[in-house]
Amino acid sequence: MAPVSAPRRAARERATRETRVAVSLDLDPVQPAVAISTGIGFFVHMLDSFARHSGISLSVEAEGDLHVDPHHTMEDVGLTIGDCLAEAFGDFAGVRRFGAAHIPLDEALSRVVVDLCGRPFLAWRVAFPASRVGEAPTELFEDFFRALTDRARITVHVDGLTGRNSHHIAETVFKAFARAFAEAKTVVGAEVPSTKGTLSV
Repeated sequence: MAPVSAPRRAARERATRETRVAVSLDLDPVQPAVAISTGIGFFVHMLDSFARHSGISLSVEAEGDLHVDPHHTMEDVGLTIGDCLAEAFGDFAGVRRFGAAHIPLDEALSRVVVDLCGRPFLAWRVAFPASRVGEAPTELFEDFFRALTDRARITVHVDGLTGRNSHHIAETVFKAFARAFAEAKTVVGAEVPSTKGTLSV
């Protein structure tokens, strides 16, 4: 089977009364490039970590009502990245489909399992000792991933297995997602990886 040859990239913009978000990504860059701006320092750090450890190119420019709180910005970034992923993957033809990773950082350890399956589902089992890391409320990481998985039409299981430091826990989650995603997105053929012959809902 010949590998998928169509460029797997996308760009989307989202504008509401609460946020303005522009995202572009390339799943198979020759030279990965990352540029993230959201006004939420730790969230920028996490998105940068995801992009670099998954090997994709990612540009995110987001402005939101941070005077209210970071919720709208983080959720809308997740929605827009998810829309881009759905466009870039199309019918998911040729992908490995499944990916899994365990990632440690000092005392913290997280596991993420990804299925590029056309079915949006997030299982989130992560406990953060602190309510915030920098400007980012830790409860919003689940909202970000839920928005992304819903729009990307993928299944993701996230387990924070151990950890004391909320910064470390969040970082292991994003890095584990990156590595599991990198494995799942790998092109291994041309067919849709399903016994049904389709991954559409």
